[in-house]
Amino acid sequence: MADKSLFGRLQRLFSTNVIVRNVGGKKLKIADTDQVQKQVKSHLVDRYSKLHTNLDLVGTGYSTVHQIMAARLALFKDYESMDSDPIISSALDIYSDESTMKGEYGEVIEIKSENENIKEILHNLFYDIMNIEFNLWPWVRNMVKYGDFFLHLDINEKYGITNVVPLSPYEIVRAEGEDPENPYYTKFYLESIEGAHPYFGQKNSGKGKIEFENFQIAHFRLANDSNFLPYGKSMIESTRKIWKQLTLMEDAMLIHRIMRAPSKRVFKIDIGNIPPAEVDNYMQRIINKMKKTPVMDEQTGEYNLKYNMQNLTEDFFMPVRGGDSGTEISELGGIDYDSTEDVEYLKNKLLASLRVPKAFLGFDENVGGKATLAAEDVRFARTIERIQRIIISELTKIAVVHLYSQGYTDEDLVNFELDLASPSTMYEQEKIELLGQKVSLARDMISDKILPYQWIYDNVFNFSDKEKVQIQNQIIDDQKEKFRHSQIEMEGNDPQASGESVGTPSDMQTGGGGLFGGQQQQPDDDSVAGSIFDPFSDDESEDERPEDEQGGRPQEMNKPFKDSGARGRDPLGKQTKNRRPLALAHYDALKKTMGIKKSKNIIQETNKVEEMNKEYNEYKEENGQD
Repeated sequence: MADKSLFGRLQRLFSTNVIVRNVGGKKLKIADTDQVQKQVKSHLVDRYSKLHTNLDLVGTGYSTVHQIMAARLALFKDYESMDSDPIISSALDIYSDESTMKGEYGEVIEIKSENENIKEILHNLFYDIMNIEFNLWPWVRNMVKYGDFFLHLDINEKYGITNVVPLSPYEIVRAEGEDPENPYYTKFYLESIEGAHPYFGQKNSGKGKIEFENFQIAHFRLANDSNFLPYGKSMIESTRKIWKQLTLMEDAMLIHRIMRAPSKRVFKIDIGNIPPAEVDNYMQRIINKMKKTPVMDEQTGEYNLKYNMQNLTEDFFMPVRGGDSGTEISELGGIDYDSTEDVEYLKNKLLASLRVPKAFLGFDENVGGKATLAAEDVRFARTIERIQRIIISELTKIAVVHLYSQGYTDEDLVNFELDLASPSTMYEQEKIELLGQKVSLARDMISDKILPYQWIYDNVFNFSDKEKVQIQNQIIDDQKEKFRHSQIEMEGNDPQASGESVGTPSDMQTGGGGLFGGQQQQPDDDSVAGSIFDPFSDDESEDERPEDEQGGRPQEMNKPFKDSGARGRDPLGKQTKNRRPLALAHYDALKKTMGIKKSKNIIQETNKVEEMNKEYNEYKEENGQD
């Protein structure tokens, strides 16, 4: 009978190391938590290359577990020594700093999910339980230093992961292929060096080791070299040989400087007429006298010839004789050792193997300008992205275990994505500039009518047919939201809530609330929209007008201040108001004052009087006056 406990179900879940879930239709989503798809584990090329590596101690192509562990411990010893080197130590710090940078919103890891509950659960896991803001940096540094990092997961059947415990790579053994029926079955063994682990206590297994299932251990590893499988390869492994050569060269340079750099003295001793056979004895007495100072111990009475530190053994004592030659002491200059090309050559190889820009380590003499530094920054960002992908892969495994423990199954188990912050602003700027150039090119093509939209979508932006449909629908949704915002801002009306549009042109009024899911309203017959777009004032689609009046140019609307207007030419009576009749007494007096002068002004005034007289007569006729 199958084990239905939480640990039994987790063991079956991670029995293949690749979690496959159906996310709808024929779509599958795979969580390769153990990087099974990345490397081959048995290949002729790998067998050949393993014969020439120090991981294979017997030359068979397949080393035993103990032989691999012994070789790894030797590598770890070198890694510890390399960590004391200032350049390599700084490079490891830079790897960790760049891989665990905070994003633009102040988060180390960004969690994306369509399910808000899953997002909140994972946020609680990473930020509250694992304290990833503080702990991720040393985890990454140990991974890039040793190539492996092991994290034990404390799993509770009700709450999921409740604690994490880092484990030393010195003590963990990864065992694969123990089950012949399942080649992907993986277990981990803890072989504590001290006999009792500080967290797990005494060994509880008769074999002298503690066993862990695959889901209990998160194994962060840089699996970029199949010769190091099932473990990872350190980021400083390719630097190990160069580091040893550089250390030897630096030591040789220092020894040479110490031994050859100090100045020397030449003592020319005048031996006078001393016989040649006694010259050696005489010179030895002079040397002993000058090199050593007699010291008498007051307590013991011992006589000691103390070495005189003011002189060096490299001094030269030369006997001379002759009338003009007397005792003379001259000084020779030290040997200048300025040839450091070998050291610089090895240091450059060391920096190249670390793949860290020299400017990041303080060596900026070879940086020609900002463009060169930016190019190096982009290349280094790709290296950091490779490390981040490995981190995300193992964090995904931790998240899957936590969600499964809390009851999530099927597509919800992989309904999330994890992202780390981009390691380079220059890298992001290049992406933005490239996208801006594409947009500018597409705008020019459209404005100049060179190519159609579909060609630009297919060849400039490389959109698929499904993506093009989605983008077009999203553009329509954006226009709807834009109209909604303008309605709220200008009219104080939310079309999505009320289902109506207020203060809009007639075409918007005919749509009503249809844009936002409301029921589309029919315009009234007396409305502006009805008068323009529904000239027949009914719901019938046929034109009932006579055949000779159907079709052609649409009827014109009534125009104000014209005879066709609803209230005539003068709806306000302005023209009638200005026509005030002239009193009869004033008119008769005006006629008497005119006389018979025939000037131009009088003629003009006469014409006006005649017009006024005519209007006056018409007025009397209308009012019935004689």
